[in-house]
Amino acid sequence: MVCVSTPDARPDTAIAVEDADAVRPRLTFFKVMAFIVGVGLLVLVVEMVLAYGYGLKGDANPLAWWPQPHGFIYMVYLVATAVLGFKVGWSLTKMVLVMLAGCVPFLSFWVERRVAREVEAGLAASRR
Repeated sequence: MVCVSTPDARPDTAIAVEDADAVRPRLTFFKVMAFIVGVGLLVLVVEMVLAYGYGLKGDANPLAWWPQPHGFIYMVYLVATAVLGFKVGWSLTKMVLVMLAGCVPFLSFWVERRVAREVEAGLAASRR
């Protein structure tokens, strides 16, 4: 198996040439889920402001239904991160840190761009 790494990348960004086609759909899945989780987390923040800041509980809160679906969506994000991380050879620490990015408003957008840039660089290097 031939592994290629970008010149400015750390060793954990090496992508096997044979695995490049398998990484692309996993990266797309991760990018979509990171975006959805990021938007969903912002909606959750609005729900919490309505509930705790304005005292809108139960039926008075128009977003009272949102926390549970958001939790399920976050679980799918965890799966997307793990599937991509295992395929590109991330350490467990890196996977957990990327997973935790989905818990901080706006951070999932930044981490998604950084991860996508890193993996896409590894994919580009594997084409050479």
